[in-house]
Amino acid sequence: MIGRLTGVLLEKNPPQVLLDVSGVGYEVEVPMSTFYNLPANGERVTLHTQFIVREDAQLLYGFATERERATFRQLLKVNGIGAKSALGILSGLSVDDLAQAITLQEPGLLTRIPGIGKKTAERLLLELKDKLGAAIATTSGGAATPNPGHDTLNALLALGYNEREALSAVKQLPPDLSVSEGIRQALKTLAKG
Repeated sequence: MIGRLTGVLLEKNPPQVLLDVSGVGYEVEVPMSTFYNLPANGERVTLHTQFIVREDAQLLYGFATERERATFRQLLKVNGIGAKSALGILSGLSVDDLAQAITLQEPGLLTRIPGIGKKTAERLLLELKDKLGAAIATTSGGAATPNPGHDTLNALLALGYNEREALSAVKQLPPDLSVSEGIRQALKTLAKG
């Protein structure tokens, strides 16, 4: 299996890139999150890869981070999700946003992605509920650390605010706030709006 490639970026044709590794050109499909962070043509780049062999093709997918690749692998385990759909999901949502949608069991975030309908979104939420968080924690180097912003968001949702309002208020908060102070400031922001 090809697990990582380091080479010179020759071409960028979304969602595919051509990477020259010691004279061999690898066509690698990447999610848009990775694509937008690629350097200019002619620069060196490292991609974490997933090699998939099918009856009719051998495909190579590349990711900027280990977390993206681990999430891609988890998505492939979901019934009815193929490599193209998994790539589309990672192009439409960051790994953190996907994990948040799964934690909150919010299919609305997933159905915004082209090709993901309500039933597929619900299947993703159900099958990844316990798996995705564990995969992200192991690839980020240990146990998941508590996220005060996430706790604040959950508290606002429990108080009856809709997802859009709660996310908007939480994004305006400084990252170093405690949960109680975050809730207090978020409620002030929501009261003004």
